[in-house]
Amino acid sequence: MEQLTLTTPALLFSAISLIMLAYTNRFLAYAAVVRNLHDKYKKDKKKVFMQQIENLRKRLYLTRSMQIFGISSLLLCVLTMFLIYVEQHVIAIWIFGLALILLIVSLGLLIREIQISVTALEHHLSDIEQKDQD
Repeated sequence: MEQLTLTTPALLFSAISLIMLAYTNRFLAYAAVVRNLHDKYKKDKKKVFMQQIENLRKRLYLTRSMQIFGISSLLLCVLTMFLIYVEQHVIAIWIFGLALILLIVSLGLLIREIQISVTALEHHLSDIEQKDQD
């Protein structure tokens, strides 16, 4: 196995930072949608709003989990760098491996969240198509 150096986990910093920025942007967009949906629901308590709320709740929880796993991955990368610095290379390799696994989990959750988002948009499109045919 090739030696793990300080630069290896450091390479993930920019990638994880960009991913976290994307996750935060998703979260902020959901917050705006939730506020808008809340106002609409207060005025008219349609069943479709409840379905949208449930969908958004799932997506919010997935986004929160994505953020937690991404931040944990970044934290473990920092810990890896510290362990390399104090010459604990075997532990550093295992911690870095765990950081990579957490990043994989975070990205896997992103895939699931995208699938749910597409399904929600498909419902809106079919609703528009249905109204167009009437």
